[in-house]
Amino acid sequence: MAIVDLVMPKLGESIIEATILKWSKKVGDAVQQDETVLEIATDKVDSEVPSTHAGTITEILFNENDVVPIGTVIARIDTGGGTSKSAPAIPQVQTQPEVEIPQHTTPIVEASVPYISTVEATPKVSGGNNKFYSPLVLNIANSEGISLSELENITGTGAEGRVSKRDILQYIADKKAGKTFVASQPAVAPVATPAAPQVQQVAPVVAAPTQPQTTPVKTEPIQTADVAALGNVEIIEMDRMRKLIAKHMVDSKHTSPHVTSFTEADVTNMVLWRDRVKKQFEKQVGSKITFTPMFIECITRVMKRYPMINASIDGDRIIIKKDFNIGMATALPSGNLIVPVIKGADMLNLVGLSKTVNGLADAARNNKLKPDDTQGGTFTITNVGTFGSLMGTPIINQPQVAILAVGAIKKRPVVVETPEGDTIGIRHMMYLSMSYDHRIVDGSIGASFLTAVAKEFEKWDVNREW
Repeated sequence: MAIVDLVMPKLGESIIEATILKWSKKVGDAVQQDETVLEIATDKVDSEVPSTHAGTITEILFNENDVVPIGTVIARIDTGGGTSKSAPAIPQVQTQPEVEIPQHTTPIVEASVPYISTVEATPKVSGGNNKFYSPLVLNIANSEGISLSELENITGTGAEGRVSKRDILQYIADKKAGKTFVASQPAVAPVATPAAPQVQQVAPVVAAPTQPQTTPVKTEPIQTADVAALGNVEIIEMDRMRKLIAKHMVDSKHTSPHVTSFTEADVTNMVLWRDRVKKQFEKQVGSKITFTPMFIECITRVMKRYPMINASIDGDRIIIKKDFNIGMATALPSGNLIVPVIKGADMLNLVGLSKTVNGLADAARNNKLKPDDTQGGTFTITNVGTFGSLMGTPIINQPQVAILAVGAIKKRPVVVETPEGDTIGIRHMMYLSMSYDHRIVDGSIGASFLTAVAKEFEKWDVNREW
């Protein structure tokens, strides 16, 4: 017989592990190629894992609620003949790795050191029934102010009475409609309240030493301060998703020396053009025209003149990317962000960009993104103006070297230069800010690129077709 391995798929560049929510098959069940075998959850989205081959499930290596690293064999399938294709056994992972600090005055983060999670494999919320809640459910509850007692009282329709995404969203809808009685209580995140202080091992972070050291240094878990000494406070334990987000942000800051440049753009032509064509565009194309595809069209045009912006770093080597894959930060219903990627953005016209942007945004909001939808980005744009911010200082999405933030569009009186002289006019103005990796992008390149993007926005043709 031929045994093939089913492995935990890679669901994005920054995702290193996933939680098994539910097995759709059990040992002995027949499975077709591309048929769903299990459901998983990451710190970003829920997803289904299909079978890579047709055959019979012979072995399931992990239980529901287990947290499994990406690339790990999770099941084996008998395809009915030939030689075995099983992967070699996975080596044991040390729970307290040692990190040697090299003799440098500045911190060096080795890209080959993986994040090793030693937190409890099954994220549970303490309560009377000790239920399991997926990271997605916890984040929805947190963003909607659902307290622990409320969460425990929601009737779950998932396996073993688990509260699913559908259950909590229905509860929230009923609550807003006045159909659900909720006792008066403080709105806190649904987190565990341990009977005794617990210490969780965190990933080692290499810090800059005050003196060069050659001996290995072990990182020690940070002890929680004496609660009694903190006064009138509320202590909330980070859930698994928030821990991963925190780690990604800290890792980016430790990896890339961030520099942020700012400029502003007069986007009046863009606003007037969109107002003029949006109804006809939607009628003929079948998709709404937003500012995002307009921004992406301009940005990719400028990126071709500044190749260092579309690059990454591998040790002492600079890798210039020939593909222009633009990531767009998209808000999820849970309040978190995910970055779907528009592949080959420079090869798409405005209609193609609009359909791709809207399709990925809808898939993100409905948890229907595929693993490939969040991989391969070479540059990221984030619209902080969506939340009312004028500008921001975004953190680079590793392993990229730059990220552009666009702020809210505001009407302001500004000086307008014309051949007949200067005048004061009401214009639609927008701030742009870009953070970039100063290891390879100097201030002259970063600022010049940002200025060129602003000028590209400003010269948008108000008479153009799409």
